Amino acid sequence: MQNSVAHSWLNSAKSFLHPRVVTMLFLGFSAGIPLLLIFSSLSLWLVEAGIQRSTVTYFSWAALGYSFKFLWAPLIDRLPVPLLTRLLGRRRAWLLVAQFMVISAIVLIAFVDPSLGEEHLTLMAFAAIFLGFSSATQDIVIDAYRIESADSSLQALMSSTYIAGYRIGMLASGAGALVLASYFGSTKEIYNYSAWHWTYLSMALFMLVGVLTTLVVPEPEKTPKDVSKHTTTQYLQFLLLFVICIIIFILTFISLKAPVSSGKLVLTSFLGAPVSSFIMEFFRLIVSGISVAFSVYLLSFTNFVNKELVWESYIAPINDFFKRYGKEIAIALLVFIGFYRVSDIVLGVIANVFFLEIGFTKLQIAAVVKTFGLFMTIAGGFLGGLLAVRFGIIKILFLGAILTVITNLLFMLLASSGNDIVLLYLVISADNLSAGLASAAFVAFLSSLTNISFTAVQYAIFSSLMTLMPKLIGGYSGSIVESIGYSNFFLVASLMGIPVIILLYFLNKHLQLKPNYLNS
Repeated sequence: MQNSVAHSWLNSAKSFLHPRVVTMLFLGFSAGIPLLLIFSSLSLWLVEAGIQRSTVTYFSWAALGYSFKFLWAPLIDRLPVPLLTRLLGRRRAWLLVAQFMVISAIVLIAFVDPSLGEEHLTLMAFAAIFLGFSSATQDIVIDAYRIESADSSLQALMSSTYIAGYRIGMLASGAGALVLASYFGSTKEIYNYSAWHWTYLSMALFMLVGVLTTLVVPEPEKTPKDVSKHTTTQYLQFLLLFVICIIIFILTFISLKAPVSSGKLVLTSFLGAPVSSFIMEFFRLIVSGISVAFSVYLLSFTNFVNKELVWESYIAPINDFFKRYGKEIAIALLVFIGFYRVSDIVLGVIANVFFLEIGFTKLQIAAVVKTFGLFMTIAGGFLGGLLAVRFGIIKILFLGAILTVITNLLFMLLASSGNDIVLLYLVISADNLSAGLASAAFVAFLSSLTNISFTAVQYAIFSSLMTLMPKLIGGYSGSIVESIGYSNFFLVASLMGIPVIILLYFLNKHLQLKPNYLNS
């Protein structure tokens, strides 16, 4: 019996060498590069440039492209790339386009010095938004490629290697960026724009790993929907509709600036500045979205865009999801997806600023948080993949959620202890190991919910929901910390994970997954 169990574990481990599984390591690296160039590395650059902490954390909203990528996922799924689609195939063509967009955005950020005034800071904000949009587009294609290139039996392991590659990419753009910026001569005491300029240009070069992988790997096996049923004109009209929607959203968002500011002033006396700001900005976001939806509704009465194409791209994937799971379970799933990682992401937005402010140097942060933490995350990812194969995804989702709540509380201990390098190693070990385990199980769980006919759109919706609320809340993390302090902030971030565990218990009783994902 013991030999049989050992043999089964060995076979599971050997599956990590499958070519499709290995491919995700390199594509994961490409996906991991941009994230910290928007979050922690950019945060430290802005702090060294003398930008206020509350303004620095607002830059995390540049990554909201990850949370709204479902809006343009249908374009990626339907529109062919001239010439490239015929040469490389549907997925690889878009992947190559997205990767060059990412490279362009990183280069653009490198040529902006935020210390030169508000205009330069605004330009950097737009460049960061472009990077968020580009990297989110890359994620759409990689996620679709992963799900379509192998059957469900490999998805948990592919999720593990994807996360491993993703974290290595984050190491390069996190610890690597900090080391390079220090080497080139920028410190908290003496700011040097040139150091960050060359650091970000170096990050752009790292993206060539993803470009080479895209050119080498095969295209996934084609599905029936690869055959185009629409004309080039209809696709161009569809693209124009998307551009119009973006313009309407931006104009509405800008026009609401004055009333939202007035609303903040009124609510601040009752709820405080951070909560009031969050409520009014969320209201601004919702109204802008409603204006887009209403505009699309009006256009639907014209022949501006092919209604069948719009239905196939936006409505059919959502309709399929609710039809397969039923209204009650589908809504519960969407809420669960939206909040599973809330505790982890909200804390992560301000973590590097916290480490810097309690006395750790950039090199210590690079060595412990980024480098050592990376290996802990990768170990957690591989462990999560193996455990999900052996014991079922639901059980590992439970384990990951519980560990996240517990490990986030350890940051309170670090906040009270201050500059304690041993405690930092302990906190990072526990936090990153549990994060890697939870992430591997969660990515495989999301993959199990998709229909192969709507892979890109459905997974984009799931992964967008996964980060939307955490990033909206995370954008206010600097203001919240200024109001209640780090210890109370970490307590609140940890408690956010409790309702997730309760919701998962409900889903475990009612949800039926694909055979390879069933709870053992």
